[in-house]
Formats: sequence, structure tokens, C-alpha cells
Amino acid sequence: MTWQFIFTEQYNRRAAKFLKRNPAIESQYIKTLELLELNPYHPSLRLHTLSGKLEGLHSVSINLKYRITMELIITEREIIPINVGDHDVFY
Repeated sequence: MTWQFIFTEQYNRRAAKFLKRNPAIESQYIKTLELLELNPYHPSLRLHTLSGKLEGLHSVSINLKYRITMELIITEREIIPINVGDHDVFY
């Protein structure tokens, strides 16, 4: 069973801006979303929970430099992306 994405308007704006600044990784970004939809626990995503000011959110890797933070609603099998960006922005 696949997961369902819930894309907010705010996330869509952030993702568009992110991809405009980083066009070279667009295919990696799309691959990450496709894998997330199939299995958010796939080892290559390096899913982990965040702490501190981002407590309650999770992060997955697009590659070693870029991450997507998200809220996972596991009981509903929904994924709500919150932000996408450079690793240093989140940590």
C-alpha cells in the first residue's frame, strides 16, 4: 500500500524556489518523493526524527547535502512535506 502526499501551498512555493535554485538535483528530488510514497522507511531515505525546535517532524535525505522535513501521520498513511532545503538550514 502506498502513502498519500498532502502538499500544502506553502510547501509547493518552497519546493519551487528550492528547485529553481538547484535545478541539477530535480531528478533526485522527484526520485525521493516517489520512494517516499512507496516506502518512507526505505534505508536510502535515511528517515529520522528531529529534535529541538523541529521536534515532532522527520527528515529524509535527497542526497548528502539536501533534506526534506516533513510531518508523517502514520495512522492515516499520509505524508505532509513541510520544507525542503540544505542540510545546514535544518541542523
